[in-house]
Amino acid sequence: MPVPLLDLRAQHARIRDKVVSAMMRVVEDQAFILGAPVAEFEKEVAALSHTRYAIGCANGTDALLLALRALDIGAGHEVITTPFTFFATAGTIHNVGARPVFADIEPDTFGLNPAAAAAAVTTRTRAVMPVDLFGQLAPIERFHEAMPRVPLIEDAAQSIGARRSFDGEWTMAGERAMIGTFSFFPSKNLGGYGDGGMIVTQDEKLAARLRRLRTHGAVKTYVHEEVGYNSRLDALQAAVLSAKLPFLADWSAARRANAKRYDSAFADLSAIRVPAIDAANESIYNQYTIRTDRRDALQAHLTSKGIGTAIYYPIPLHLQQCFAYLGYRAGAFPESERASKEVLSLPVYPELTSAQQDEVIEAVRSFFR
Repeated sequence: MPVPLLDLRAQHARIRDKVVSAMMRVVEDQAFILGAPVAEFEKEVAALSHTRYAIGCANGTDALLLALRALDIGAGHEVITTPFTFFATAGTIHNVGARPVFADIEPDTFGLNPAAAAAAVTTRTRAVMPVDLFGQLAPIERFHEAMPRVPLIEDAAQSIGARRSFDGEWTMAGERAMIGTFSFFPSKNLGGYGDGGMIVTQDEKLAARLRRLRTHGAVKTYVHEEVGYNSRLDALQAAVLSAKLPFLADWSAARRANAKRYDSAFADLSAIRVPAIDAANESIYNQYTIRTDRRDALQAHLTSKGIGTAIYYPIPLHLQQCFAYLGYRAGAFPESERASKEVLSLPVYPELTSAQQDEVIEAVRSFFR
């Protein structure tokens, strides 16, 4: 039985009527740019993330770009981040004219190490950008403690709805950062039917500037205070996402249940390390990522069995050709480099059936016999 890494058709089949109905309301209104659907979805995301303001934009990459611009980060500045993440995290730093400065990850959670990040601070540092990798929150409070004067941009592209216990209360993705960013790429736990992004903040002035920057820097039509971008969340995507949002908690719970079943099934396999979830976190498992030093052979074996897998991420960013100008060499960040050679993500989507998961489990176990 083939098992895909992700099955969006199965998800769509269960919610088709609600989503199509929401889309058709936009089509009938013939109002596609911003408008009421976007404003309503912004309110919903602000409520979910426990933030005062949410600003929709074109995609998760633009969310990071706009966040950096809103903090006046540019030429001559540095932003500290992780080399073990999707390209956009560092690419946006480069694209505003600043310099990405990498610090290594923690080997268990794959997240940016706060102590390593703090050690990388210089007089040119203007922000730190941890990533909520694979669906669990970065330890935001540890970054605040380690570097209290450095603004924090939380790349929460993979973690909408995830939460972390702090001082006896739940903190949501995006809540405690100066700016948090989300992606609604189709493969995300809350994915659109195309691209989409969102920025959240507690700061009124930042929210106003972010709204301005997403519409060419305009305060009103044809009146521009600065040069911004054409980066608006369109009404069709907002309608789709609003229709899907009520299902998010159940989908994330199903992912956790699938992850727990994998954890139990692989507990006796010493050659595998299952995902390490920080005790303070409730992960949404955007990915279920194992580690093994036989990763490539295991992936080939699973492919031969019809099991979908992916490697997030095979080349750390400091070793990408386009970042050679930064001067990093192999060995600079050993934990990130080791992870890139060992990680493998397995199917964990909420519609995964017990029979399908049995196929994955048996295929993995058969490789290590």
